[in-house]
Amino acid sequence: MDMDNTAVRPALIKGNKSYRQVTDDIAGPSERTPAKWWYAAMTVSTMALLFGLWAMYITVVEGLGTWGLNNSVGWGWDIINFVWWIGIGHAGTAFTIFLIVFRAKWAASINRAAEAMTVFAVMCAALFPALHLGRIWLIFYIMPYPNTRGPLWVNYNSPLFWDVLAITTYLLLSVTLWYFGMVPDLATMRDRAKSKIKKGIYGFFSMGWVGSVQNWVRYEALSKLLGGLAAPLVVSVHTIVAIDFAVSVIPGWHTTILPPYFFVGAIFSGFAMVLTIMILIRKTFALTDFITRSHLDSICRVLIFGSMVIGLAYATELFIAWYSGSEYEFFTFFRSRATGRYSVSFWIMVVCNAIIPQLLWFKKIRASLNWMLVISIIINIGMWYERFVIMISSLAQDYLPSSWVSYSPTIVDIGIYVGTFGIFASGMLMFIRYIPMIAISEVKGLAGEKKDEIKPDTK
Repeated sequence: MDMDNTAVRPALIKGNKSYRQVTDDIAGPSERTPAKWWYAAMTVSTMALLFGLWAMYITVVEGLGTWGLNNSVGWGWDIINFVWWIGIGHAGTAFTIFLIVFRAKWAASINRAAEAMTVFAVMCAALFPALHLGRIWLIFYIMPYPNTRGPLWVNYNSPLFWDVLAITTYLLLSVTLWYFGMVPDLATMRDRAKSKIKKGIYGFFSMGWVGSVQNWVRYEALSKLLGGLAAPLVVSVHTIVAIDFAVSVIPGWHTTILPPYFFVGAIFSGFAMVLTIMILIRKTFALTDFITRSHLDSICRVLIFGSMVIGLAYATELFIAWYSGSEYEFFTFFRSRATGRYSVSFWIMVVCNAIIPQLLWFKKIRASLNWMLVISIIINIGMWYERFVIMISSLAQDYLPSSWVSYSPTIVDIGIYVGTFGIFASGMLMFIRYIPMIAISEVKGLAGEKKDEIKPDTK
């Protein structure tokens, strides 16, 4: 049977580009003067950041009484948004693991922007536990270091301390992965820079990279080492965040297997945000030869799988609440979430996370950038509502009806959340302005590849 020239996988990089063309296309946007939309977006981001700084100032000066917290709901928007941002931050490291550990070459065009997204998302997440201390100037109390206060150490039983260790470790590794992955491209920008200032800055951060064989051998060894360290860290960080809830005896928390539930949700929301950003970058900078429909299709397939797992988790929670015979669990899941005070939020969560993403099964939907963009945004809206439902419905209506309360955020809560969007958007805009959005050195290895072919059977 003659099967010659039968393609089984599309080319990862289109256009039969030379190495010089790859460098020019990817480095070009960072070398040109930004378009007007960039300045408009930076203005909006800066305004959001200023709003957030005002809210943070009010929090530090006047205290947590300016938030919407009360005696029952001690964790409100602060922890909801903390978990949401941490979830978004998982995608960048996951793409790095795919590329380095699992050798998924399709991730090469995406991992640089995904890693940048991770760094800024984790920075946003880190703000909330710090502000939740109330007295932020005493944050050094949660650091285990030799001191003169006698046998006074951190409380290792405190979920807050677990979060500090998880965020610190994850942020350090994410920044390390992101930065060292950029070193070859920073050297490229150094060599192409015409301004002495830019040449000096790029030269400083490229650490004397000359592209020698020794440079590349050490670079590859470091990449594999960091990728191997990142793989278990991605699982452990969100597991630690989930244990914050699982160790309690609050209805809706202690019977749910939260660690895998949170981990899959983090990958799900993170990949949705990556899809949003990559569609915008692809369209805005005309990088269609590097961020192809095949790349976006691969992300959509991951989202389909994540949506199915999330839907199964929702169904399992409801089933266990009914099958266990626990009246408290039954009340939380059926009379509070599914049909009670928080039913609107609950069904927004279910529809956005478990139902709408199933549209991605259809090729026509995956072929439409507009549909993919809308669905990716809907997923992250649904994931925010998931954290809201988990947090507020369990705390506001616990074992004692006499302590039931209503929760609503204040302008300060909203301001801090809006401020984190300002941090995230400003960081990403600065990233795409001065650093190549795609890893030039990694994409060059794919530029010469052709479609895989099945050779004819000559026997």
